[in-house]
Amino acid sequence: MASQRVFPLSCVVQQYAWGKMGSNSEVARLLASSDPRAGISEDKPYAELWMGTHPRGDAKILDNRISQKTLGQWIAENQDCLGSKVKDTFNGKLPFLFKVLSVETALSIQAHPNKELAEKLHLQAPQHYPDANHKPEMAIALTSFQGLCGFRPAEEIVTFLMKVPEFHFLIGDNAATQLKQSLSRDSQTVASALKNCFSHLMKSEKKVVVEQLNLLVKRISQQVAAGNNVEDICGELLLQLHQQYPGDIGCFAIYFLNLLTLKPGEAMFLEANVPHAYLKGDCVECMACSDNTVRAGLTSKFIDVPTLCEMLSYTPSPSKERLFPPTQSQEDPYLSIYDPPVPDFTVMKMQVPGSTTEYKVLVLDSASILLMVQGTVTASTPKAQAAVPLQRGGVLFIGANENVTLKLTVPEDLLIFRACCLL
Repeated sequence: MASQRVFPLSCVVQQYAWGKMGSNSEVARLLASSDPRAGISEDKPYAELWMGTHPRGDAKILDNRISQKTLGQWIAENQDCLGSKVKDTFNGKLPFLFKVLSVETALSIQAHPNKELAEKLHLQAPQHYPDANHKPEMAIALTSFQGLCGFRPAEEIVTFLMKVPEFHFLIGDNAATQLKQSLSRDSQTVASALKNCFSHLMKSEKKVVVEQLNLLVKRISQQVAAGNNVEDICGELLLQLHQQYPGDIGCFAIYFLNLLTLKPGEAMFLEANVPHAYLKGDCVECMACSDNTVRAGLTSKFIDVPTLCEMLSYTPSPSKERLFPPTQSQEDPYLSIYDPPVPDFTVMKMQVPGSTTEYKVLVLDSASILLMVQGTVTASTPKAQAAVPLQRGGVLFIGANENVTLKLTVPEDLLIFRACCLL
């Protein structure tokens, strides 16, 4: 466009092994819709679509009036497009990475450090913790999306200790008794007992873990074969995780962590020190720009059990409290805002009925990235010489304080997500 502050992007696909294969993946389907020339290989995983300036996935600008540049290169030369507060707060850089994830195989029991711990870990082990930033994340479901998030209420964990002898064996009698006795005590006592239990599990000898896991898998498999319900011990999920990661300690984490199944539009926010894992489904994700992840199971990557056990927030809560509901905009009936308690990012969801002829995108004092999940429009600004066509899978960069109008070219409902920074 004439101002060269609003333009489409070509984004980077990451083909990690845990991703959904071929056209089963929402990432692949979005890619195929936005660019019919993009051939989708049914035998390849399409795990993530990266929309941002990350060095391993810097988006390319699709505008002939801007010489062949990546978004990161262009922002470095045009920092005012970030918005004055964003530019000053984040040293002239886009503070977030926007993604679509399509998960087929579980992605590691993990947590992300706060800034203080990130700086310390980066100094101690830069090969494993490559930067000094925190990495809060938010996942918003596009399809039914299953994940583990935060510690279950202690009562639920005690129930599993009684129902799953293999789990109890790894925790040990003393730690299990301590947790049971803490139920009638204050929250600090519960947290201390929970930390002791979780640490006992995660520091178990590999040989013992494999033995107990094999016993549990055999027992659940026999129950399933006999037609018995194993839901009370998450039997189906345990078998699924064991099939994906045989003998892995992370399989037992389902008895500690809340199991969430998000419906489309529902979200979970993963602040620092909250244990979590994505299990299956498609989501939009936004995160602070960092690669710092502390892992302890369900992964082939570097595992750092001592750091994880020490850093975690041992605050139990019911699974429904892990949901992160959006707020409805007062000015725009089609706009929902997911605004987490961190400065790095906010995500907006726009659901516009197909009967609308045009939709004005909210003007922000922040650069933003807009993803078309459903619908067909043209995007124009008052200064534009020509409108930009956008369809499902299309991605648009919008500089700070730009007025953008979307005109519907097909009368179908729009579903749009937009990542920005509301300081």
